[in-house]
Amino acid sequence: MSLRIAISEGDGIGQEVIPEAKKILEYFLPDADFFEVELGLGKWEKTGCACSSEDIRDLKESDAILFGAVTTPPDPDYKSVLLQIRHELDLYANLRPIKSYGVDMMIVRENTEGLYSGIEEIGEERSTTLRVVTKAGSKRIAEKACSLVLERNPGRPLVIGYKGNVLKSDLLFRDTCMEVAGSYGIKTKSVFIDALCLDVLQHPKNYDVIVTTNMFGDILSDVCGYLTGGLGMLPSANIGENHAFFEPVHGSAPDIACRGIANPVAAIRSAGMMLEYFGMRSEGNILEEAIQSVIRSGVCTPDLGGSASTNGFGSRVFEVISKR
Repeated sequence: MSLRIAISEGDGIGQEVIPEAKKILEYFLPDADFFEVELGLGKWEKTGCACSSEDIRDLKESDAILFGAVTTPPDPDYKSVLLQIRHELDLYANLRPIKSYGVDMMIVRENTEGLYSGIEEIGEERSTTLRVVTKAGSKRIAEKACSLVLERNPGRPLVIGYKGNVLKSDLLFRDTCMEVAGSYGIKTKSVFIDALCLDVLQHPKNYDVIVTTNMFGDILSDVCGYLTGGLGMLPSANIGENHAFFEPVHGSAPDIACRGIANPVAAIRSAGMMLEYFGMRSEGNILEEAIQSVIRSGVCTPDLGGSASTNGFGSRVFEVISKR
């Protein structure tokens, strides 16, 4: 039975970078069934719904999802598409690799709790967002992080990013991660998240696997974009027990949308993470080597100092792969 892969370009530059990634997936997965699922602000403006129950059903019936980006307007009636998908598909582990010039680390972000719990009260005089940290949620993200430590480099410690001196709920997260790591014989290092954001930039080679809570993981991985050349280089995978969702870390970037200058590397690397999810590690390595080859040749989008278009860069990567 062939794989069923959902493709959702979303809004803004998602509609430009995802086609480049899809072409590569079609090359490596010629027998897969690719189908479109429209999500995001554009759909909301047309139908009043950015992500319907039918959309969720379609996503659940896929073997994996490749997603672009969404624009979230400042409208209290607009529900976050990403939060809805993460909760409905229980995509609890957000994996964000940081690779560049000898740096190779993995940020493991808890993906369904914290400040992105979706539990909010919005008012004119006071608005609140409930920060949720549970033992069960902390335990399963710690388990995922520990499995990556053992896979990547068992001798390195698991770094726990937290802010327990101010947010007491983080003590439950830290202690649970330490407990799980101890059961695997893995050493841990707990670091306050603000200090971690600075030190990871100053000494990136000191880090291998970092586990942290939802918002902290979002911020930390964006900070680490500096090490790679920008957000246009950063892919991610959202993994659950039964579903997998792959997306570039960058947003919809409406300021550069429709100009053909968006960097497709993050989207293409997200496709590479999907290949690895399917057990196609060698194909993922071929894809990464092609990306690096094209960049070394001087073909880069404007954010990396070049003049290549989104399609121009994507086409060169595809050309390198297809000639192997």
